[in-house]
This record gives sequence, C-alpha cells and structure tokens, in this order.
Amino acid sequence: MHEEVIEVNGEKQGVTIDVAIQYNRTYNEKIFTFANNINTREGGSHLAGFKAGLTRAIKQYATQTKMQKSDLDKLSGEDVREGLTAIVSVKLPQPQFEGQTKTKLGNSEVKGLVENLTYEKLSIFFEENPKEIKIILEKILEAARAREAARRARELTRRKGILSDNSLPGKLADCQERDPA
Repeated sequence: MHEEVIEVNGEKQGVTIDVAIQYNRTYNEKIFTFANNINTREGGSHLAGFKAGLTRAIKQYATQTKMQKSDLDKLSGEDVREGLTAIVSVKLPQPQFEGQTKTKLGNSEVKGLVENLTYEKLSIFFEENPKEIKIILEKILEAARAREAARRARELTRRKGILSDNSLPGKLADCQERDPA
C-alpha cells in the first residue's frame, strides 16, 4: 500500500530495537519476532510492546487529524494490524525465554522499551509522511467498519434463530386460533 518500508530502530537502556513495517491489501497480519536473532514464534514482551506502540501511535495521529469521534472509538488493535507485515527484533544482554524451546521472550522491561520507541518513531514518521498514513488510516477504518458489520450480522442471525421456529417462548406463545372473532 506504500512504497517505503517503515523502519523503527534505536537503543534504549542497552536494548537494541529494530522494527520494519509494511501494510498490504490482504486481511491477515504477519508479525515475525526475534530476540538476539532467535525466532520467538510465540512472541513475548517485545511483541506486546510493538502492538501497543503501533496502536497508540495510529490512534494518536487519528486524534490529531480530527478524525470523527465515532470512527475513532470503533478502532481496535485488531483493525490497526489488519494487512500488516512486520518484523520485530530486539537484542538484549540478558534474555529470559519462557520454556525449553526459546519461542517466547519473558523480559517484562522490554515491553515498555519497545512500546515507547515504536510510538515515538512512528509519530515522527506519520508527521513527515501524511500521504502514506492517510492511505493506512483508510484501510484501518475499512477494517473497523467490516468488523462492526460482521458483528451486527451475527447478532441478527442469532436473533432470527430464536424466533424462526414459528413459536414464541413461554408466556409469549402465539395464538393458536385462526378465527378472528
């Protein structure tokens, strides 16, 4: 959806953080995470920090651009990540992995570091590239509307399911007589 890969990189408290982000026209998210070049398939604190920072940066930008409040309230992290491909890599001196297979990073302090750096750098990127963030925001709003429409359709189907067997529950029983008198 945008030519340039969005890069976020920096160092905070001895932790090196590198993030690459690209939105595409698909509907699923692909986020790959690494800690000290070890693939952490189950994510961990760096993934949680990235998701929080990304959502916060986009919601903040949407608020600054005076987006409609009704649309802004509907936005969720799931909508923000629809069509996202990202790589999150952290290099830290004392990694703590959960489990024997090292598939999940457990360092709790990494979450805040990744979230703050992601938020700061993305806010700067959005200010410098309003055309690209506008395209991304349109996709996010479309995702929110689609999610809301799907929820309404599910509710409508469930309501019809209760009343569709042509008999009302309990005391609301339909009349059995056909004669109007």
